[in-house]
Amino acid sequence: MEIWLIAAISANGFIAESSDQRSLDWTSKEDTRFFVEKTKEAGVVIMGRKTFETIGKPLKGRRLIVMTRHEGMKTQMEGVEFSTLSPVELINKLTQEGIESFVIAGGSSIYSQFLQAGLVTDLYLTIEPVLFGTGVSFASGFDRMNLNLVEVRKLNEQSVLLHYKV
Repeated sequence: MEIWLIAAISANGFIAESSDQRSLDWTSKEDTRFFVEKTKEAGVVIMGRKTFETIGKPLKGRRLIVMTRHEGMKTQMEGVEFSTLSPVELINKLTQEGIESFVIAGGSSIYSQFLQAGLVTDLYLTIEPVLFGTGVSFASGFDRMNLNLVEVRKLNEQSVLLHYKV
């Protein structure tokens, strides 16, 4: 089983200036291209409700699971489903369906929950050349984790992708 956490972060570690900001507003085309490729490779993308609301549509060719605390949330959008399960319960349910690769796509609370649960196998961080004076932190609330650097890839003249094994 592989669980890939994918995030674009500012040079000072924020994933957004505010909770309603879309990452497409400040990230590179190359990061978007990487996100699309990696999420299509996995086939299943898990994100929080607030992150989904900033996107507002299904991800073509991928199954999108939106985690929420709100019971009974439904959508008419094909390829989108809502879940109130915990990260462990959700991954157990999906692996019972035969799914072996997942992408965790934000936001901060969802990143934190999956890291706290010890479920993440790989971390893909795109460092973008921007500083936010204030913002939404990448993740928090877990004990220190030592990472193993697998790859450093220059996406363009300004953006760098770091791949770590957790």
